[in-house]
Amino acid sequence: MRHALLICAMTALTTAAAAQPALTIYRSDSDTLFEAGSAPVADGHAIVHERRTLELAGGRQTVVVDGLPAMLDTEAVAIDLGGAGRVLAQRVVAAGDAGVLAAHRGERVQVFGDDNRPLADGVLVAIDGGSLGVRGAEGRISYIREFARVEFPEGSGLPGSTLQLAVDGKAGTAPATLTYPTSGLGWRAAYSALLQDGSNCTLRLEALASIANRSGRDYPAAALKLVAGSPNFARYDRGPRPMAMKAMAAGAAPESLPEQSALGDYRSYAIDGSLDLPDASVTQVPLYAGRELACERRWLLETGGAWFPPKPMLAPDGFQAGDGPVVGQLGFTAAENLPAGTLRVLARDKDGRTELLGESRIGDTAKGGRVDVGLGVAFDLAGHRERTAFSIDQAAREMNEGFRITLTNSGEVARTVTVREHPNRWRAWTLLSSSQKPDRQTPDTLDFRVAVPAGGKATLDYAVKYAWAPKDE
Repeated sequence: MRHALLICAMTALTTAAAAQPALTIYRSDSDTLFEAGSAPVADGHAIVHERRTLELAGGRQTVVVDGLPAMLDTEAVAIDLGGAGRVLAQRVVAAGDAGVLAAHRGERVQVFGDDNRPLADGVLVAIDGGSLGVRGAEGRISYIREFARVEFPEGSGLPGSTLQLAVDGKAGTAPATLTYPTSGLGWRAAYSALLQDGSNCTLRLEALASIANRSGRDYPAAALKLVAGSPNFARYDRGPRPMAMKAMAAGAAPESLPEQSALGDYRSYAIDGSLDLPDASVTQVPLYAGRELACERRWLLETGGAWFPPKPMLAPDGFQAGDGPVVGQLGFTAAENLPAGTLRVLARDKDGRTELLGESRIGDTAKGGRVDVGLGVAFDLAGHRERTAFSIDQAAREMNEGFRITLTNSGEVARTVTVREHPNRWRAWTLLSSSQKPDRQTPDTLDFRVAVPAGGKATLDYAVKYAWAPKDE
């Protein structure tokens, strides 16, 4: 037997608004999700658990659950009536391009004109441009082209999506549990590292969780759980849907820090108490208590990259001379598990104000792991590279090459710059000579730590020898 969800002979009933929903929100790298805007977006992922109250008339009927987010996953909506009835079929109707009213097809509506005169009372069955099709009690459909307002006497008429249920149940009040995944919700970490005064590198790390809601609905007094990690999500591009947004007052801040625990291969953070998540908003809560950490400041001049040609590169031309930027870096050891997010490094200026030195994305970092970020090009430091020697002995299958790197420091403080060279004319090479011992040497890098005095210069000279076999030519 076919169970029709378009309401004709059945009675349309509507659930009460959800009270204290529970949300499990997954980390998202989407910048769009955190940008200012009012339209729902298809990025992010969350699981929503809601309690709704259904008023059942008894027998077979249609129940309408409204006020759902515009971006929910229509194929993964689950509802448990707790034995009060049996769900014969269900349908999710979204607003889509037809606007807010499209999500309420199948519900009872009352249509009024400019003079508050009633124009129609029945079930909304069609939306055609600016016209509405309403089926009256006698079964006839009326098309209304000009109207002033539409009311939903048995429901909220909230924007977003609605769930229409064909239910066979007994009469009475039935508590129901509704679970659904939705996009438009996501979180990521926001870190600030304030460098402390003194000769030693010390920073104070503050960690916040930024929670974005662009789902198309508000979540008042929500219990929140944040998941750090990168699960796989099988999703389709649903695209944004234009919606009208509502304002909502901010709720009380959590009194305690989140409780961290393992969740399979991931980490979860349970937010203390409840929190309001208005639509089209970004809410921040503390993730960890602030703490001071030892750190290292570094400056890097790097030439070339980790690449080797398919055969020895014998031509003398190529990038062998020029000026290069010196990039400031910061490193420290994580004292807690740090979910992926943006790290902003700050310092106090002479006037006492806190200013930005640079920011960078960091990946998920386990407790005890290293965090290394680039801050930007140092203004007071510069490097110049020139080739000082080049020779080839093809009979011996050897090639020698030498360089001089000149570092200048126009600042008021001495710096130690790491000069990173990549000898990549061929994969077999040895260091012939250098004006100072390398700090680190790998198959494709040479690192030298060069002290550069304030307001002065320093030079580094080195030479390498390449060798190859007949089969390499």
